[in-house]
Amino acid sequence: MYLNAAGTSWPKPEPVREAAARALEADPDDWGESFDRAHRAVAAFVHVPDPARLLLTPAATSALALAVADHAWSAGDRVLTSAMEHHALARPLTKLAALGVAVERIPRAPAGGPLDLDALEAALRRGGVRMVALSMAANVTGELLPTAEATRLAREHGALVLLDAAQVAGWVELDLPGLGADLVAFAGHKGLQAPWGIGGLWVAPDHAMEVVGASCALQVPGASAGPCAPMPGYCDGGSVDRAALAGLEAATAWLAERPDRLARARAQAARIWRALEAIDGVELLGDPDPAARLPTVAFRHRRTPTGTIAEQLRARGVIAGAGVVCAPDAHEALGTAPEGVVRLSVGPAVTDGEIDAALATLDEVIPRRS
Repeated sequence: MYLNAAGTSWPKPEPVREAAARALEADPDDWGESFDRAHRAVAAFVHVPDPARLLLTPAATSALALAVADHAWSAGDRVLTSAMEHHALARPLTKLAALGVAVERIPRAPAGGPLDLDALEAALRRGGVRMVALSMAANVTGELLPTAEATRLAREHGALVLLDAAQVAGWVELDLPGLGADLVAFAGHKGLQAPWGIGGLWVAPDHAMEVVGASCALQVPGASAGPCAPMPGYCDGGSVDRAALAGLEAATAWLAERPDRLARARAQAARIWRALEAIDGVELLGDPDPAARLPTVAFRHRRTPTGTIAEQLRARGVIAGAGVVCAPDAHEALGTAPEGVVRLSVGPAVTDGEIDAALATLDEVIPRRS
């Protein structure tokens, strides 16, 4: 029973596995055409009309690093981010301190939401904010951040917007240009059901990134000669894993045939939440409303360490996420540092029978109160 979909999707759908395998055997004469076809398919899935604005990267982590690094930062610039960020975004932002850039984390809302919009607006009003960089959903709790409102506020104060869509891609209908951001990064291996080793960075048409000039020896037809700036290319982002890209192309078709996948997974996650509510000593983290979260449930137990719970679940055949799950700052905000949480996250292939079995296993590991 695999309940770590927020970490990575598994098992990969059969069409995805088959497409990746075919790509490994493809004739080199077909590489260019297959790359272009897959690139266009992925761009269409996220409603990007010009695939040239969608850079394929080895991962969301590399996409975020590129999005942060390829700007001409100045000492005194300010960047606003949330307290719930995955380390893939938090780390490159933290490195900006060496350039004299101030990175400020906006806290959770007083009522318990993942982002305090009033605090964000107050920070923007103080001026000097170069960028607002946010995840669209929290890696630990699955909570959806109010990125539409945050983007509007950032625009009103002249700040760039970088969104990390790693958690939401594949679960929600993503219209990248419609988000109103300047930059959007995503991962292929999570909700998109693709193999590992593929992600993307969308750059808005009116946004010119400022990269260090790189002279590309191989010129792609239609691309300008000389330096790769202002739009980064594959010289900057790294070689594209063609097998992973073929798998991502197949995954977009597989997902399009399952429009009810999020509603179904949320209903299953809601069953897990309700069952945990009835267990003595359990503290649930995040918004209790299933519509406010992806199909993720994070919890800890007052008497049993999270690592012990995860180990006992695994010993009984239930795979869960546990610990800080790549987001140490979020645990400071949630009050769950340093131990972290147990995270149960549902994928689109999980059956109701597997949820039944997982709930029975939870009863064995942490019995309900009488």
